[in-house]
Amino acid sequence: MTVSNAARGVGTNWAGTYTFTAKRLHYPRTLDEVREIVSRSPRVRALGTRHSFNDGADNDGDLVSLADLELDPVIDPAASTVTVAAGIRYGVLASYLQQNGYALHNMGSLPHISVAGAVSTGTHGSGDTSGNLSTAVSGLEIVSGRGAVISVTRDDRDFEGMVVGLGALGIVTRVTLDLQPSFDMRQDLYDDLPWDTLLGDVAAVTSSAYSVSLFTNWLGESLERVWMKTKLERGEPSTMPEVLFGAHRSSIEREADYDNITVRGGVPGPWSERLPHFRLDATPSHGDEIQTEYFIDRSNAVDALGALRAMGEQIAPHLRVAELRTVASDSLWMSPAYGRDTLGIAFTWKNEPDAVARLATLIEAALAAYDPRPHWGKLFAMDAAAVAPKYERLADFGALADRLDPDRQFRNEYLERVLGI
Repeated sequence: MTVSNAARGVGTNWAGTYTFTAKRLHYPRTLDEVREIVSRSPRVRALGTRHSFNDGADNDGDLVSLADLELDPVIDPAASTVTVAAGIRYGVLASYLQQNGYALHNMGSLPHISVAGAVSTGTHGSGDTSGNLSTAVSGLEIVSGRGAVISVTRDDRDFEGMVVGLGALGIVTRVTLDLQPSFDMRQDLYDDLPWDTLLGDVAAVTSSAYSVSLFTNWLGESLERVWMKTKLERGEPSTMPEVLFGAHRSSIEREADYDNITVRGGVPGPWSERLPHFRLDATPSHGDEIQTEYFIDRSNAVDALGALRAMGEQIAPHLRVAELRTVASDSLWMSPAYGRDTLGIAFTWKNEPDAVARLATLIEAALAAYDPRPHWGKLFAMDAAAVAPKYERLADFGALADRLDPDRQFRNEYLERVLGI
């Protein structure tokens, strides 16, 4: 087991826009080493791949990275599941599964994120009928309060409260995920989708492929880009139309200067190299950025998008890009998609902290009538008074955290500020 040099500090998130305050960072290799750290630390949290923009993983004591945890993926063909070490990155796992003829139902845009970090925060991919990444979880192993080891499956009480656990229940060490047979996909880009077309039938656009992402700067009469990920079935046509929903096939997918993006232009390839937006071996997104994201009921999409378009002149000068994606409803207590089919509205901002903080408050006010839920790992202004009413199982979650963590080893300022637990 290795421990970082406390004098150097733990460092920053991947974008350099948040600096961790924890005193120590541990890299255990075995379950017993994780238990040892937890048993002697009064304050401890799990740290994933740092692809977050707030203090959710931070504290004033010890952080534990699972990046070195020893456990090769174990596929169970009979159950169609895979069990992995919590710190494995999705891109590494996806490549392994593809080589063995299996697939996950969904992936986030960044394959760099860890499995446990993603599922613990309800992180998502895209698709009208696809649940977020957490919905594939069928089993968990957690080192909870005082170093106790807990193993749970979907058959266990409170399982649906433990998957999106926000680090409040302990250190997740193993995750079991549902699998399906491998499949191929293609990606196609279209430019200048008229807002009137989208708002006239949001469902028609978002259901037109396995995964659909819509990009906008909130200005003008058209969205800048539609990014479609189509699952290739037997008999799938080899071409896509030049015009779709009034949008025209993009020329950008043939340009060579987007070398951090997965292959587009309709070229067929395995799901593992098409579902993510970005390549595992490249820096994702812009890097020097801040992100916010809000989730609303899809039934409110037209009005909510209209409210944001009205703010376009305020938003655009500070924005790199905004992305719209859909997520299917689920029953995980603390999932942003709990109980409702969801539209995710994500903002990738320039690294302008003061402007982003101000705009987050304004955007939350504009969306307030549509009951927005924030992405747990991104920057938002809402406190517990605003967030708590959005989660009907929050009291149950707080009671579960008290039972599994009686000494409050895993609590931090974030959980108190955001959830009041």
